[in-house]
Amino acid sequence: MSETIEPLIVVGVDGSNHSKEALRWAVAQAKAIGGRVHAVMSWQWNTNPFAVGTGTPDELVDAEETARRRLADAVASAVGTSPGVPVFRRVEQGSPAQVLVDASKEADLTVVGTRGYGGFKAALLGSVSQQVVQYAAGTVVVVREGEDDD
Repeated sequence: MSETIEPLIVVGVDGSNHSKEALRWAVAQAKAIGGRVHAVMSWQWNTNPFAVGTGTPDELVDAEETARRRLADAVASAVGTSPGVPVFRRVEQGSPAQVLVDASKEADLTVVGTRGYGGFKAALLGSVSQQVVQYAAGTVVVVREGEDDD
């Protein structure tokens, strides 16, 4: 007897409107195909190449816990507490693009928004989205935020 595994959709969430729109799209797609969603947020301790030190263990725990709270808030804001499909929250340390590319290796579909909180507002496709499209292990959907949202 073989066990059926629900298709997995991985979606990058950073709390931006673009990522919330991507999460809403991923949940709707999961409903359509009988799948499940992993909402993935990354965190990094320090991206400044000139910084000295790596932070204390307590500071690292605080940074990860802050990311967990931000992800929980973003998921609740985007799809509520009962979205109709399993939505698991994953917080991982690392650069956003690399965390999503790594997560794409286990996913049937990876979803990202066009832009997040980084870079220039005028960019058509954010650097994280662009890297995920280029390096992901499978199919990637880039969800454009609605024109009325800001």
